Amino acid sequence: MLQVNYIRENREKVLEGLSVRNFKHPELVDEIIKIDEERRQVQTSLDNLSAVANAAAKQIGELMRSGKKEEAEVLKAETTSNKEEHKNLSDQLTEVEDALYGLIVQLPNLPHHLVKPGSVAEDNEVVYEHGNPADLPEGALPHWELTAKYDIIDFELGTKITGAGFPVYKGKGARLQRALINFFLDHATEKGYREMQVPHLVNEASGFGTGQLPDKEGQMYHAGVDNLYLIPTAEVPVTNLYRDVILKEEELPIKNTAYTPCFRREAGSYGAHVRGLNRLHQFDKVEIVQVVHPDKSYDVLEDMSAYVQSLLQELGLHYRVLRLCGGDMGFTSAMTYDMEVWSAAQQRWLEVSSVSNFETYQSNRLKLRFKGASGKTQLAHTLNGSALALPRIVAAILENNQTEKGIKIPEALVKYTGFEYID
Repeated sequence: MLQVNYIRENREKVLEGLSVRNFKHPELVDEIIKIDEERRQVQTSLDNLSAVANAAAKQIGELMRSGKKEEAEVLKAETTSNKEEHKNLSDQLTEVEDALYGLIVQLPNLPHHLVKPGSVAEDNEVVYEHGNPADLPEGALPHWELTAKYDIIDFELGTKITGAGFPVYKGKGARLQRALINFFLDHATEKGYREMQVPHLVNEASGFGTGQLPDKEGQMYHAGVDNLYLIPTAEVPVTNLYRDVILKEEELPIKNTAYTPCFRREAGSYGAHVRGLNRLHQFDKVEIVQVVHPDKSYDVLEDMSAYVQSLLQELGLHYRVLRLCGGDMGFTSAMTYDMEVWSAAQQRWLEVSSVSNFETYQSNRLKLRFKGASGKTQLAHTLNGSALALPRIVAAILENNQTEKGIKIPEALVKYTGFEYID
C-alpha cells in the first residue's frame, strides 16, 4: 500500500509510475489527494477543539481549587457543547479515513525506474540467457505423454478424486517431487535461509497484508464457513509472521524459506498452454522470503535472482531471465524477475520462478517496521521468490532428459531420488 504523504507530495511521479503499469484508474490519485485534504482539515479542527477542551479542563480545576465553584460550573456547562462537537468531528474523521483507505488500497505499487512500460508478456525485457536447448531424439514426447508412458503422474485419477488440475503423483514421479523439495530446501538452508513450516490456510488480515486481498480473491480458494483462504504461495504466511512487528535494525536481513502446497483457482485458464503440468490448481513450491533494510533491497533482489539461477544451473536446464514490464508485474511488486526454462518438446518457455522486490508496499500494510540505532522507526522492505515451483521444473526435466533408455535424472538430484533413470 502506498503512503498517502508520498502520494500527496509526489503526484506527478505517482501518475507517471501508474502509467508505466497501464493502471486504468489514474483519477484515483486526485480523489485520494482531495479526501486527504478533507481528512487533514477535520483532524486540525479536532486537534483545536481538543486543545480548547484541555485548556478549559485546566481552568475548571484552578477555579475549583480557588473555591470559585459557581464559575467552574458555568465553564463546565459551556464545555458540554464542545463534547458533542468533538464526537461529531471524531465520527467524521473515521468516515473520511475509511473512505481514504478504501481508495489507497486500490492503487498498485509503483515500478522501479528500470521497469519499462508495456502491457503484455512480449514487452518483457530479456536480461540474461543461460545454456543451450536440449538436443532431443526424433519423436520426442511432451511431458504429459511421458508421464503416461512411465506411469508416474496420473491426471485422470486426480480429476476423478477432485477435478482437473489436481494430479496424482505415482512411484518415481512422487519420489522425484520429494527429491526436488528436499534439494531446494537443503540449498536454501545452506544459503542462510531459516526453514519454516507454516499454516496452509490464512485469514483475511494475512491475505490483505501481502496484497492478495482485495486484488486476487477471485483466484483464491475460500473456506467460507471459517472465512479462511487456502494459500496461493508460502509468501503469504511467511511474510505475515512479521505483521505488526517492530524489529531491531541489527536483526536485518531476515531470511526464511518454506515448502508448502499452493492452491490457485486459475479461473479463466484454458487452452494447450495449460495442458499437463503447465497450469495446476494445486502444486508444490519452495519459497524464499527476505525482510531487509531499504538501502539494501535491490542488491538483495539481484542476490536472490542469482540464487534461483544457481538452482536451474545445477539441474542442467536452459533458462532465461526476464525483467517484467509495468503491465505484466504483480499488483504489489516494484520490480520482478521471471525465470523461464526452455521446454524442448513443447518448443516454448515455461515460467518457473518470480523474484520480486515489494519495497514498502507490503510492509506498510503489515505495519512491519524496524528501529535503528537513532531510535527512528521506519518501514522495512520485503522480497520473495520461488526457489522453485515444481510443476514446470518437472515438465522440463522429463522432456529435456528423455533418452532411449528412459528419462535421465539430473546428477544433482540422484542422491535425493535414489535412482538415475525413470524407466
